[in-house]
Amino acid sequence: MTNEELKMKLEELFPGSTFEEETQWLTLNMEAEGFKPVAQQLRNNESFNFDFLFCLTAVDWKTHFSAVYHLTSTALRHTIVIKVKIDKNDPAVDTVSDIWRTAEFHEREAYDLMGISFTGHPDLRRLFLEDDHVGFPLRKDYEDPINMIKL
Repeated sequence: MTNEELKMKLEELFPGSTFEEETQWLTLNMEAEGFKPVAQQLRNNESFNFDFLFCLTAVDWKTHFSAVYHLTSTALRHTIVIKVKIDKNDPAVDTVSDIWRTAEFHEREAYDLMGISFTGHPDLRRLFLEDDHVGFPLRKDYEDPINMIKL
């Protein structure tokens, strides 16, 4: 399925969806509320069959965070990127680890380094940093007391 065909099907299923243009993969932008049902549809709907989450990362913008999900269909050979806007004051989004098992590790990484909470995650705890570590090193406002360089 081409990006245009995929976009048309997504617009039918999710009216009012917004997309980024001129990207390698079709990119869907959405709010954190309502993300989980969309993820379930993308996984379970035979037209999409996004059976593999191959990357999940987070971005710290001035006004919000984004969780960025890269999904592919191994059977239908198409890929989509979903950018979920997350409130900085309450950085939380529903887990998709029950939909794609690979999300378990990726969500723990985003929690550890960015402080985004994944509601319903089965084992949400620090992955790289010690339990008593203060702050989230990938946030733009993070200051490392040991590192003398200000970026």
